[in-house]
Amino acid sequence: MKGSCVYAAVFFHTFKKKVQKGTALRRTSFRKRRKRNVYGRYVAAIFIWLLFITGIVHMISREEGGFGGTDTESRLDVPEGELPEPTSGSTIRVLLMTTGYGGEIHNEVRVSSDAGLRVSCAGESIEWNKADIYQILPDDARFQKGNIRIESLGQGGQIRLESVERGCGVPSYSGALELRAASGGIAVINELPVETYLCGVVPSEMPASYELEALKAQAVCARSYAFRQMTSYGYPEYEAHVNDSTDFQVYNNSERQESSTRAVTETEGQVVRYKGEIATTYYYSTSCGRTTSLEAWGTDPGEGGGYLQSVNVCGDNGDYEKDLPWYRWTAQVPVQTLSALVSTNTGVNVGTLSGVEVTKRGPGDVALQIVASGDAGSVTVDTENKIRAALGGSGYTITKNDGSTSQSTSLLPSAFFAIERSGDTFVISGGGFGHGIGMSQNGANEMAKQGADYREILQLFYRDVEIG
Repeated sequence: MKGSCVYAAVFFHTFKKKVQKGTALRRTSFRKRRKRNVYGRYVAAIFIWLLFITGIVHMISREEGGFGGTDTESRLDVPEGELPEPTSGSTIRVLLMTTGYGGEIHNEVRVSSDAGLRVSCAGESIEWNKADIYQILPDDARFQKGNIRIESLGQGGQIRLESVERGCGVPSYSGALELRAASGGIAVINELPVETYLCGVVPSEMPASYELEALKAQAVCARSYAFRQMTSYGYPEYEAHVNDSTDFQVYNNSERQESSTRAVTETEGQVVRYKGEIATTYYYSTSCGRTTSLEAWGTDPGEGGGYLQSVNVCGDNGDYEKDLPWYRWTAQVPVQTLSALVSTNTGVNVGTLSGVEVTKRGPGDVALQIVASGDAGSVTVDTENKIRAALGGSGYTITKNDGSTSQSTSLLPSAFFAIERSGDTFVISGGGFGHGIGMSQNGANEMAKQGADYREILQLFYRDVEIG
């Protein structure tokens, strides 16, 4: 939750990167050519065209951010294809971003390991002294022969990526690092068992101090999400399924913890299934007491998305999160400030705002459409993420449920809100933090505190599903 769904954690996101909210890679079928003498040229042309289209879809899917953790949502686009069976031996390939998740390409790679390193390429390898840092630059001659693979000499040993910083400092990786020459530098892919990967995801997406049953619910969500993404490559050019940022799920930003590793181990192989298929388990930080459906992203849930319904996040004593800071929040925004933000964020000059109206709501009372009107024009904004972006930005203070305050960011905390003008101020009253689709991570923790196990938690947020 600290990384992202996830804002969250989400919906990784989105997605990823998004389209987030809702763009899937599409497969294209081709007819066979009768003339054998031109067959090869047709296949080559089609292959190049597919790579081009895949790249375009990939870029579009990043435009709107991700959907899975505290302040982002986990990626919405779900690749098509035959789902792999969830086994502990499955391998995932993760593209590692640069420091601050600013880019995909590294201008250098520096690695080390207490156990020493084996660096191999094209059948040739060297062993590196464990006391030293090993550096690889983009002009390394070995890239002309193929990809460079780095492994620890010790069984189960960790590889420190000294040229990158994360929330935990210099990150360490299990498995192998594969380096590929790319335009402008080096792409770094971490290849490792999916269960080991999850041990780096869960503490990065949810505080390890949370209740064990909540961590178990997070582990099952993260595994389900990972297996959905593993149906094809999110980065076909690198043969990588995901990256390690909020575009998908945050990975290895926080150190592995005993509690979160236990949650992964005790739920090994378990996923959420809906009508026999592995579900895309979106999650986010905090609910307002209700969740919403895929309609918030402008997506028709159809038969496949029926498990993502609006539900009340409450028990015998009322809303589970009623005492948490982001359960309710208010913001008083000067008219001139909000006018400038709306004009900048939407690209439409509305002048000085006279009013902002929520003209359409969806399940759970989430805002699906707003109309912002000013003396120079008006603009209509649809879907929760775009609405939050239109009203977000720096320049005002948000007061939370417990009286604490937070400065505004690029997104309004959630789209569960009402807005009205009072004199020279717009008052926005809302609740929750995140996109509101799927599992509330804080809601899960509060449920666990009241005795719910991870299956009960998951079956509240995802309807009519099986866990196994």
